[in-house]
Amino acid sequence: MTTQDIYQEIRPYNDDEVPAAIERLISDDEFITAILHYKFPSASKFLFWLLAPLLRCKLRRSLSKITTIEDVQLNVATYLNKTVKKTTNGITYTGLDKLDPNQAYLFVSNHRDIAMDPALMNWVLYNNKMQTVRIAIGDNLLKKACSTELMKLNKSFIVKRSAKAPRQMLKALGQLSAYIKHSLETNNSIWIAQKEGRAKDGNDFTDPAILKMFHVEGRKRKESFPDYMNSLKIVPVSISYENDPLDVQKAKELNAVATLGSYEKGEFEDIDSIIKGIIGNKKRIHIHFGDVVTSAPESADLLAQEMDQQITKNYHLFPINYAAANVDSDTVTEEVKQELETKLEQLSLQEQPYLRALYANPVKNAQ
Repeated sequence: MTTQDIYQEIRPYNDDEVPAAIERLISDDEFITAILHYKFPSASKFLFWLLAPLLRCKLRRSLSKITTIEDVQLNVATYLNKTVKKTTNGITYTGLDKLDPNQAYLFVSNHRDIAMDPALMNWVLYNNKMQTVRIAIGDNLLKKACSTELMKLNKSFIVKRSAKAPRQMLKALGQLSAYIKHSLETNNSIWIAQKEGRAKDGNDFTDPAILKMFHVEGRKRKESFPDYMNSLKIVPVSISYENDPLDVQKAKELNAVATLGSYEKGEFEDIDSIIKGIIGNKKRIHIHFGDVVTSAPESADLLAQEMDQQITKNYHLFPINYAAANVDSDTVTEEVKQELETKLEQLSLQEQPYLRALYANPVKNAQ
């Protein structure tokens, strides 16, 4: 059995798997329905039935030239260039000059948007002639086969969060930890969020369990926690959005959890969130690449604290962050105050504090 076979369940696709994956996507009724649902949200089932064959023909023509992962990446880069121009007021970045273009890194970032966090970091790396990353994505977002196909085509690997039985969990953690190390050893950089799920409340904190998962393979190799962490070349990354296109939705969700105990997602909600995050106006974006972890402490808790200091300190605060936190700043204009007020007006009095916190907490954490 080859190394690739060991990771087949979770790894991204290889070049020779691309054409078949694209054909499966085009043949997938749910994929076609999701596109039509986005394009024509109020259309009848009969119209979907009429349009589906036309959409499949169009997709076959446009995707026939994509035969390798590099082709996929080039198409994603082209699309991202257009998206950045249409949906942002520019992306700035710092800290990249300290990284070696020939070195593989384990990028651990705060997490605000399902698709855009790793995509925008990849955009910066790609435009600086550095290799793009393999992206960790939870299987909770891959309930539909088409989602899995799309993600594995775009260099994503699967984190099996759905495993519940202790033996299954241990096996999944061991496989994931080994795959991350294998990727780095074969000069493939990795992106993974600092904790499970997006920070919908604006609090960017690293879950020590993520760092313990990294060390599962280290324990197998009988390497100490500090030595193994240093070998991974961990880079804490801070991604800051001036505007979160999903801020109102996140506030509603957090309030529902707080008042009802849970929040039930709609059938297309994850896909709708991904689309809204991609096409929504994000205004200015800043990405900071932190210092490589070279002197890891003895425990996951201490390392998480050190990484958090980097991520929160290097989070770029925009005027709306100060306005939400009621902190005096020359950058907070009447226009900024009105923008925040317009957002709050879309919510009930009970929901409003959650939206304010989303923008205010980065200020409090930086202090």
